Amino acid sequence: AVIILLLAFRSVLAMGLPIAVAVFGIGIGLAVLTLLTYGVSTPGFAPQIASMIGIGVGIDYALLIVTRYREGLHDGLDPADASRKAMRTAGRAVMFAGLTVVISMLGLLLMGFHFIYGVAIGAALVVLLTMLGSVTLLPALLGFAGTNIDRWGLRPLRADDERGHRSLSYRWSRVMQHRAVVAALVSLAVLLVLAAPTLSMRLGVSDAGNNPTSFGTRQAYDLLADGFGPGFNGPFVLASPLHGRSDLAALQRLTGTLSHTAGVADVSPPIPNPDRTAAVIYLNPASAPQDEATSHLVHTLRDDVIPGATQGTDLDVKVGGITPTFTDFTDQVAARLPIFFAVVIGLSFILLMVVFRSVLVPLKAAIMNLLSIGAAYGVIVAIFQWGWLGGVVGIGREGPIESWVPIMLFAILFGLSMDYEVFLLSRIREEYLATGDNASAVANGLAHTARVITAAAAIMITVFLAFALGSDERQLKLFAVGLAVAILVDATIVRLVLVPSTMELLGKANWWLPAWLDRLLPDVHIEAVDDDPAPGDERPDLEPVTVAP
Repeated sequence: AVIILLLAFRSVLAMGLPIAVAVFGIGIGLAVLTLLTYGVSTPGFAPQIASMIGIGVGIDYALLIVTRYREGLHDGLDPADASRKAMRTAGRAVMFAGLTVVISMLGLLLMGFHFIYGVAIGAALVVLLTMLGSVTLLPALLGFAGTNIDRWGLRPLRADDERGHRSLSYRWSRVMQHRAVVAALVSLAVLLVLAAPTLSMRLGVSDAGNNPTSFGTRQAYDLLADGFGPGFNGPFVLASPLHGRSDLAALQRLTGTLSHTAGVADVSPPIPNPDRTAAVIYLNPASAPQDEATSHLVHTLRDDVIPGATQGTDLDVKVGGITPTFTDFTDQVAARLPIFFAVVIGLSFILLMVVFRSVLVPLKAAIMNLLSIGAAYGVIVAIFQWGWLGGVVGIGREGPIESWVPIMLFAILFGLSMDYEVFLLSRIREEYLATGDNASAVANGLAHTARVITAAAAIMITVFLAFALGSDERQLKLFAVGLAVAILVDATIVRLVLVPSTMELLGKANWWLPAWLDRLLPDVHIEAVDDDPAPGDERPDLEPVTVAP
């Protein structure tokens, strides 16, 4: 992150400010997360996920504000006015973007899984605290830096290095606009190809069999599977209350039926408790715990085999154990995903519509974010489920995608993608309100934000890949690779190709909003407003107020 910020700012002092804000935000956020664990069930990987997200957004938010502050200095503003304008523009964008990420994370509470509550609330708190640090601590640090922010650096950046018609990003945007149809179709095709493996995604839970072969847990897992069969590592436990000797005899007949059921390796006889009020049966499937055939066996036993074998008896046989529990969890995740997606997308759509006064802009943003997330899903399926490039990433053996990963990835990626969308569109709308020319607004907006979005995305990708390559945990690798791929796709194909091309095709329709809806929506601005100070503006001092006794 330090190296990327040095390349972006070419100044040691400017580089240090985002790092300082991120460090303070993460430190306070993890302290709050530690307190949270005393009241909310929190999995062990929650601090790593919170750190991963907090470092990324903390640096990104500060990077955007510092960039706008330096632009103000280059435009002739004094430090106080430059800081004030940066907070009125980039600061507002940061607050809105941060709230979008928080909403996406808290949307996980709709899933109803208690172990996710700690991750969702913890990550939301870390993002919230880093966002607050960006709009409180950072302006104070800018006050200390003043006009010296470009000192201790490499060759100073000139304004026309990163802005204006000569910038590479401006010329790139014009090329995309002149080839709008081709650019849109090609980029869309690439995204769809990357997302195609998502159709084969199989949710489940990995186990020790997916660990690297150097792990003792993997070696023990393989020894048990070789000696007793692959299903020995995930036995089923069938339990039922007993109301008399006839029930125990019925259970014995059930074991005979189960032993002849396809997919069952072996079954124990019924084992009653001392009072003979309940009994259990242990069943080993013929397939490994994470195999699709094992999940199918759970449903077959519950829906067909057991009801048929116990018909006419008082038995109420339940199928439990660690493997059926994970199967149930996967089924519940799949059932609730549409609701979660609809709520998060709907709330984000309303927020973007309020801010940008448009119907098509938030609709297009939602679709593009879904394409980025779909591409990330496709890549993790190819790597972790199909085994492509598994040796490079460092996974022991391919397996299903963790059931909780798609919902967590969606929540985080939708929020992070909205960050870049807000950064870019707020500047485009600012240019559009000033000129009324949609094509120039898109080109100028991209020219102003391309450097900061590229640097922010590069930092995010670096942070995520560091977690992916520096950890031996498959779940964390899967999660980090998904985040890195989505940010890479979003910052390149989406922001540099799809956005300028589609905004050119839509023209002024980008900013269409029905008059009746415009009257209903609250008036919110994150772009520059008319009361921003111009260079050299004098501000009258407040007159003292005398209070009569």
